[in-house]
Amino acid sequence: MADTVSSNTLFEGDKRAVYHFTNLSDGTGESAVQKVDISALPGAPSYVKIDYVDFVVSGMSVQVLFDHTADDLALVLQGDGKLCFKDVAGFKDPKSAGGTGDILFTTSGHSSGDSYSITLGISY
Repeated sequence: MADTVSSNTLFEGDKRAVYHFTNLSDGTGESAVQKVDISALPGAPSYVKIDYVDFVVSGMSVQVLFDHTADDLALVLQGDGKLCFKDVAGFKDPKSAGGTGDILFTTSGHSSGDSYSITLGISY
């Protein structure tokens, strides 16, 4: 079996995009799963910034990563909350060596019935 997941684009416009992701775990979990393919964005930017995240994570944690040879940890989400980085010009990809800069999710501590609902706003 596999976790039941969805990825939806809520908005994609002038150098901004908003996505909504869900996961209902069967205990399998996710490991460095691509959630935002930056090469598919208009203009194919070389990096993105996380502007905000609104999340409800139940029973597990979600690591939000920037894809590089050694993935860069951006955030660890647990419980529920809202984080806004607009006042500091966004949470920037450190642009480490290798990789794509795509945004990836990895779950940990997951078991059957755990879930997440994450809305992610980015700019580029």
